[in-house]
Amino acid sequence: MTDTEALSQAIRDVPDFPKPGILFKDITPILGDPRLLRAAIRLFADRHRDTGIDRVAGIESRGFIFAAPLALELNAGFVPIRKKGKLPHCTIEVSYELEYGDATLEVHVDALKRGERILIIDDLLATGGTAEATVELIEKLGGSVAEVDFLVELAFLHGREKLSRYPVYAPIVF
Repeated sequence: MTDTEALSQAIRDVPDFPKPGILFKDITPILGDPRLLRAAIRLFADRHRDTGIDRVAGIESRGFIFAAPLALELNAGFVPIRKKGKLPHCTIEVSYELEYGDATLEVHVDALKRGERILIIDDLLATGGTAEATVELIEKLGGSVAEVDFLVELAFLHGREKLSRYPVYAPIVF
């Protein structure tokens, strides 16, 4: 069995979360197994090793789980992309629509340098709104988005379409 197959099989379906009619893809079984967590980080690291990534931007909160160790593997900095009001220094923000409401993301104004190559990572691509807002934040600061990566993609929600100007990678697709 490949690492991707093992990771895919470990994902648990949780019906009616966070609201009725949603089938939530729960990655916590991967996080609880050091072999699987290592395999997930390695999938991303092997893809981007020696590609000149300057920083890895992780989207709150599960994106942090992959982004921080991946940044270390790539000898890159880590950029936290957070929900509004969570960062202590001067920030810029982008508001966007979710499938069940509105949200705002922020990043520190000094999180990256103009022209740096940024890898954006999150656990799951659904409708693409959060990732699209993150791209906007990175570009407002002058960063260059190298790729947008997810462990899981829910292809039937067509989130990749919002990111069509960028390379998108997701090893597990439902």
